Amino acid sequence: MPPASRDPGVPDRGTGHVHGPVPVATADLPAAPAGFTGREDDLARLLPALDPTADTDIPVVICAVSGLGGIGKTALALHASHRALAHGWFPGGTLFVDLRGYDDDPVTADQALLALLDALGVRGTSLPETTAAQYALYRTLLTQQQRPMLLLLDNASDPAQLTPLLPGTDRHRVLITSRHRLTDLPARLIGLDTLRPSAAAELITKSLRLSDDLDDRPSQEPAALAELAVACGNHPLALQIAAAMLRRRRYRSIGSLVADIRAATDPTDTLALRPIFDLSFTKLPDAQARMLRLLSSAPTAEIDTDAATAAIGASHDHALALLEDLAASHLITPVPSSGLVRWRLHDLVRAYAAAIVAGDPALVEDGETARENMLGFYLSRTEAANNHLRWLPGNPVPNLFDDRPAALAWLDAERANLVAATQWAADERHALAATDIALTLGAYLDWRRYFDDYVTVSQAAQQAAQRRGDGDREGIAWNQLGYALRGSGRVVEAIEAHTVARDLHQAAGNRNREAGAWNSLGLALRTAGRVPEAIEAHTHARDLHQATGDLNREGMAWNHLGLALRKAGRIQEALHAHECARDLHRTTGDRHREGMAWYHVGLALQETGQTEAAITAFRKDLEVCREFSDWYGAGQTLSALGRIHGTAGHPVEARIAWLDAAEVFDRAGAAPQAAQARAAARSLT
Repeated sequence: MPPASRDPGVPDRGTGHVHGPVPVATADLPAAPAGFTGREDDLARLLPALDPTADTDIPVVICAVSGLGGIGKTALALHASHRALAHGWFPGGTLFVDLRGYDDDPVTADQALLALLDALGVRGTSLPETTAAQYALYRTLLTQQQRPMLLLLDNASDPAQLTPLLPGTDRHRVLITSRHRLTDLPARLIGLDTLRPSAAAELITKSLRLSDDLDDRPSQEPAALAELAVACGNHPLALQIAAAMLRRRRYRSIGSLVADIRAATDPTDTLALRPIFDLSFTKLPDAQARMLRLLSSAPTAEIDTDAATAAIGASHDHALALLEDLAASHLITPVPSSGLVRWRLHDLVRAYAAAIVAGDPALVEDGETARENMLGFYLSRTEAANNHLRWLPGNPVPNLFDDRPAALAWLDAERANLVAATQWAADERHALAATDIALTLGAYLDWRRYFDDYVTVSQAAQQAAQRRGDGDREGIAWNQLGYALRGSGRVVEAIEAHTVARDLHQAAGNRNREAGAWNSLGLALRTAGRVPEAIEAHTHARDLHQATGDLNREGMAWNHLGLALRKAGRIQEALHAHECARDLHRTTGDRHREGMAWYHVGLALQETGQTEAAITAFRKDLEVCREFSDWYGAGQTLSALGRIHGTAGHPVEARIAWLDAAEVFDRAGAAPQAAQARAAARSLT
């Protein structure tokens, strides 16, 4: 079902503005890891450079920490950031982004921008429509923030991920971590090496004593402890894994572990992590080893417990116990998220486990079965969440989620995995399930305005359906791709995509889907300024929906026809079209779309000079917005009331409407619109 536009040039009102966390960014810093040691000198170098209160001729705006994977860059950055906050250096707050630069699918600057805007309170339909406008708003918000902020860009692999996100003002500070030495940036560069032998031994000692304060093996075996540090190459990740192995073998000597590592080491392998991985993996119980292998087959490096449970085909409690055991071994990292825990593989561990799988046909098959299980899990959850987004009163309440906000929170948390899973559509074995996930995600991605992701999943679905000769799904995918392209500002391509969808459905004799494609085509044509063609397209859609008896979609076609007629200056016809849409949505019980139709009725009545009737129509819509907790829609309607009262010479009513609009825009997280509403209210005092 295509989205229902409220107004020409105004984004879809959506299905309720309750926002969950965006996976790659947060306004709060993650906790600094416990047991941080061996980097005191590096911390002493980094911390003064972050100080925005320092009296220097040339302030250090950007710091970049570089070094090998697992060397401790993020740990150092987080400790320095928390220390800086404790000093009160950043009263404006923090922004943290994990750019996942060394994952299979790194975060782009444009994707990180959306996450940063979300963390700044700009999300959903409050986002500007174009990427250029989004960057402009981002820089404006940072410029307007007079109090210093700290922006931590973690795990970058390419300057292209970074440079568009830099604030453009020396008021704020930027801290970057990367495996590369980012010499192209005007930054203070701090390179990390492996730990000094004494610091490496101290890391193991503290880790053991943290677990058991009576563990005196380090003091009893100083030579073996030094040998262990050397065997680990003084590499922090290897040292942590070795310490975890020692904790598990509490009553065995450090020397016995050194001997095991030496025996496992390939003399030609100069990477210290390899023998540690080999030994730790071979010592895992079979169930834990299998869980680690299957996690390497997941769509991304981070997964929740339910998806991991699906992957191994076991009970939730059994999967959780395995995940906790792997975390205790430092082979995966628990990541707290909204009161729950997600699990992340370091990319070096993930690559190691994937290599093990690739080398054994039986393990490859086990991994592919796990992918099937995960796709089934993601598809069932995505369908349930989508049903909540599209639910109409009078229909059965969808299962799995308590309400729309819960469904949206899950989609937000899993977006990266869901988008990555759709790329498995290129594999014939997984094509159908991955395609269905892509097609089911359309409403969510459109509503959240994640148009890059929307294009990505739609293209994957279209190509897979075409390869399979599935004309019905291919037509749906082309139509969905058209929406994504229009949202991305690629209107000419959108028209082409909707035209292909229309022709495919027409050839298949699917009149209802053909009508939907006509309606979508009309929206793209109107956006391109081809208004007469848009009117014709929406008229085709309306007539086909009438013929098939689909009253709700007929109402949508009437509403979109009204938008095109209004743009053509045919106001009375537009008013009639919006009234028909309102009546049909009322008949079908679609209160949300009925409210949208009331909004458009109000705009048309206003243009015909029927002020009181227009005010009544806007108030009808406002009732629906509040009923659905659609605070962004309420803000738009209250803004319309503010404008019409102002034009009618009712300054008191206008000011009240604008202040109410500011309040609900704040509730929607739409900071720019809230500011504009307050400015309009001030202009009336």
